Amino acid sequence: QVQLVESGGGLVQAGGSLRLSCAASGSIFSINVMGWYRQAPGKEREWVAIIKYKGRRNHADSVKGRFTISRDNAKNTVYLQMNSLKPEDTAVYYCTVIATMGGNTYWGQGTQVTVSS
Repeated sequence: QVQLVESGGGLVQAGGSLRLSCAASGSIFSINVMGWYRQAPGKEREWVAIIKYKGRRNHADSVKGRFTISRDNAKNTVYLQMNSLKPEDTAVYYCTVIATMGGNTYWGQGTQVTVSS
């Protein structure tokens, strides 16, 4: 069993910042890829950012320059620093990890981010 516990969501005014965290625990020895997705009401889930074990990372164009993904391999934790938040960033944010062995994908339960105008 692998558990992903997310934290850091909440309500913030436009232009503000939030930092999301997601810690993986359980039967997972090594994590290859860690990432964040989001899903706004009435929309499909979309990719936000990913980071590989050695630190190579990519961000979606919609968040590039405002969001930064990072990870702490010793803690099996991934972070998403979100700055200059906009109302259109409002969504449930999900973390995801892909295990190195076997390539299984796991998802967190989601954390709500609401940006008011």
